[in-house]
Amino acid sequence: MAKEIEEKLLKFKFYILFALIFSLFIIFICYLAPSFVDIINYFWPLLVSTALFLVAAVVFDRISPPSPEYPGEKAGEGLLDYVAGELVAGGGVVLVAEEKIEEIVKTE
Repeated sequence: MAKEIEEKLLKFKFYILFALIFSLFIIFICYLAPSFVDIINYFWPLLVSTALFLVAAVVFDRISPPSPEYPGEKAGEGLLDYVAGELVAGGGVVLVAEEKIEEIVKTE
């Protein structure tokens, strides 16, 4: 009976060895790692400032009125058009860069 158990254990010796080494590694890491309270004490200013920033972003999102200029326009499209150099004039899109190029060509 003991011989059979020993043979079965020898079949799994690598698994047992791996589990033992892994367990010792986890115990060693837990021993060396700082406590959770120490980590919170070190990072509390960062955590508080991040929380305040997120609260401010939510508050500004709630209190800022929607843009009345173009009611069908999605949020931020006006800013994207401005940054991309496009103006809305007369119901159509006029590229500012094309107008500038035409002005330069006419003056030369």
